[in-house]
Amino acid sequence: MEARAILRYAKVSPTKARQVLRIIQGMKAGEALYQLRFIPKKSARMVEGVLRSALANAEQKGMDLDKLIIKKAVADEGPMYKKWMPRAHGRATMLRKRTSHITLVLEEKEEE
Repeated sequence: MEARAILRYAKVSPTKARQVLRIIQGMKAGEALYQLRFIPKKSARMVEGVLRSALANAEQKGMDLDKLIIKKAVADEGPMYKKWMPRAHGRATMLRKRTSHITLVLEEKEEE
C-alpha cells in the first residue's frame, strides 16, 4: 500500500528541488521531516509541505505512520515562464523562470 502527494507548478527549478529530494530518498518519513527542517534551501520548505501532505494522505488510508519510508521522490519540469530583459545596444535576452512538479510516494515497509 502506498500514499502519494504532488505539488504542481512549484516556483523552483527542478535541479534545485532534486538536490533536496536526493537527500531524503529512501529515508523513513519522520526522519526525513526532521532532516528537512535543517536544510537551508527554499525547495526544502516546499518538499516539507509535500511530505506532510503525503503523511496526511497515508493517515487517511489507515497506514501505520511509523513504518512509512519514501519510496519515490521526483522533481519533473513544469512549464517555463519566459520574460525578456533589456540589454546593452538595443538587444534583449530571454529569462527563463523554471517551475517544477514535485512528487513524493510513501510506502509502508515492515522492519527487518
